[in-house]
Amino acid sequence: MNYLIVGASSGLGRDLANTLSKNSHNLILISRDKRDLDVIKSDLENRYKTKISSFEVDLASKDSVVSFLDNNEIKLSTIDGVLFPIGMMSDNDTITQIKSEIDQINDANFLSIVKFLEKIIPIFNEKQKGTIIGFSSIASSLGREKNMLYSASKRALNSYFESLSATFVNTNIKVQFYILGYLDTNLAFDKKLILPKASTKQLATKVLKNIGKNNIKKYYPGWWGLISYFISIIPFFIIKKMFKFIK
Repeated sequence: MNYLIVGASSGLGRDLANTLSKNSHNLILISRDKRDLDVIKSDLENRYKTKISSFEVDLASKDSVVSFLDNNEIKLSTIDGVLFPIGMMSDNDTITQIKSEIDQINDANFLSIVKFLEKIIPIFNEKQKGTIIGFSSIASSLGREKNMLYSASKRALNSYFESLSATFVNTNIKVQFYILGYLDTNLAFDKKLILPKASTKQLATKVLKNIGKNNIKKYYPGWWGLISYFISIIPFFIIKKMFKFIK
């Protein structure tokens, strides 16, 4: 099988590339970090003898994504599935500080994914099969003072994937969506977290096992689903009092 991984150079994307390649799948890797992509490509080809292609694209710019796709640098018709382990956070993401990074945060977390799928979905429709896998964040459950646009763009992604799932229900186009808690990646580096960080390697293994199954929406780790449920039923005036503990 041939899989496209958008955001493959580090963290979850890198572990997904390793896990899929290890299980004899061919890959197309996309990231804005060419140096890391070249290292990953060489490593996976040498270890697993799978076919790996890589492309440098600025995923924090939907215009760069559109230009890349329109120039036909990538043979999308060969793809059996696409995974989107991409995301961008900024220390300046507050209502009083965010300025130049507004478009980058929205594009990396939401709009670039939409642009990829605008090209890929017609191909899957023609084949009458395919797999689409997205990754959101528990941050989408609740607005906050910090990471304001990040949480908003991830909430938009939640809604978009729910719509995809509804569109392709009872078809052979499978939509799978993971809402992630704290992961052991560079995004959580040097941050003081109340709850433990989860392994991206273990998550990559779970994703592999679920490929091809019916449409799913899962929290990872699973207990984040319970936390998200309680957040959804707590009256907002109580949540406001809790803000000082969850910023």
